[in-house]
Amino acid sequence: MAKPASLQHVCTECGTSTGRWLGKCPGCGQFGTLLAEAAPVRGVNAARVAARPLLRLVDVVSEESERIPTGVPELDRVLGGGLVPASVVLVGGEPGVGKSTLLLSALGAMSRDRRALLVTGEESVAQVKLRAARLGGCDNVEILAETELDVVCETLERERPAVCVIDSVQTLWSQEIGSAPGSVSQVREAAGRLLRVSKESGVATFLVGHVTKDGSVAGPRVLEHLVDCVLQFEGDRYHAHRILRAVKNRFGSTNEIGVFEMTGAGLVGVPDPSEVFGHTHGGEIGAAVACTLEGTRPLLLEIQSLVAPSDLAMPRRVGTGVDPKRLAMIVAVLSRHAGLPLGGADVFVNVAGGVRIDEPGADLGIALAIASAAKGVPVQEGLAAFGEIGLTGRLRAATQTDRRVEECRKFGSSIVLGPDCETLRQALAAGLANSQS
Repeated sequence: MAKPASLQHVCTECGTSTGRWLGKCPGCGQFGTLLAEAAPVRGVNAARVAARPLLRLVDVVSEESERIPTGVPELDRVLGGGLVPASVVLVGGEPGVGKSTLLLSALGAMSRDRRALLVTGEESVAQVKLRAARLGGCDNVEILAETELDVVCETLERERPAVCVIDSVQTLWSQEIGSAPGSVSQVREAAGRLLRVSKESGVATFLVGHVTKDGSVAGPRVLEHLVDCVLQFEGDRYHAHRILRAVKNRFGSTNEIGVFEMTGAGLVGVPDPSEVFGHTHGGEIGAAVACTLEGTRPLLLEIQSLVAPSDLAMPRRVGTGVDPKRLAMIVAVLSRHAGLPLGGADVFVNVAGGVRIDEPGADLGIALAIASAAKGVPVQEGLAAFGEIGLTGRLRAATQTDRRVEECRKFGSSIVLGPDCETLRQALAAGLANSQS
């Protein structure tokens, strides 16, 4: 006899389950995220599974598999050189950012040499055909319009394509789980079974995932721990450029980024993003060029700043594309060690092009832009800067200095301001035009 199905309450944010409803999730502390779901029905007398023999690591034979080129160089860069066979990659991003377009282009390129399958649960076959006609080169891609998990897994085991795209994992559902598609239990079950099928059948699988309001992949956090690689698509419909960033990668670096431009023919890779994001107009107040490092790629970015008198008791420190805590620290160091009166001013900083900076090597570029806006003096024309700012007002050397300098010279920067200056005050005096600091 099977146990009767019982209700459990599962958090939609972290996946924590409890036997009764609670207003606050005990796992992540969010309010109103626990939803009732039916627990899966499982038999009491389960079939015994034969135990597998244990192996020593010295006896394990590892076979080096060649990576599969996706046909999209920027995607290959983020993946670490190509797609690893039998791996599972989770691609997340806001609706309309270009996830399906990018993966369909990659499938079209890979289908020329190997079998490629697209499992669509959000669009009909006719809708996918229209997108494929616009992109071109997707005639050999096989397609399956299905949302039932059992059918999808059986198809993968029978057909064994080299590459498969599941668009999206939130649309799959299993009859064994008594909840609606997209719930925590359904997403967890779908990811677990697809992972097992991909490893056993040797299918490299892309899972397309929705994102929540804070930008993280929707569903339980265990979904990100299961897969081999997590890619995050950044950008919005109001910008032509998109950033593909590796959040997790078992087969490569997590610091690489890929830059794409949305065109009428789909997403096109940008091989030289510094030429797009690093241009400034000479003599413009509050603008500076910072040389940051994303993985192995130096990148020139335009930093824009605005400093205005504040009417609030606590002036605002607003950063778009930069860490707000890092911005507050730079403003405090400028006030204390560079003598800039920023205590009663609102400071706004923006990274042009919608790029996000996480590397401390861009500190000096941000400080130059703020100082330029505060003093009303432009940065010297043709200047690019990089260096980490310490709380004592001293500059620390940034990693891979030679590659940064080479990138700056490549795009015509006549002055490269780095950590050769010992203090922030010296760097401001050298970087600002007609500065009296």
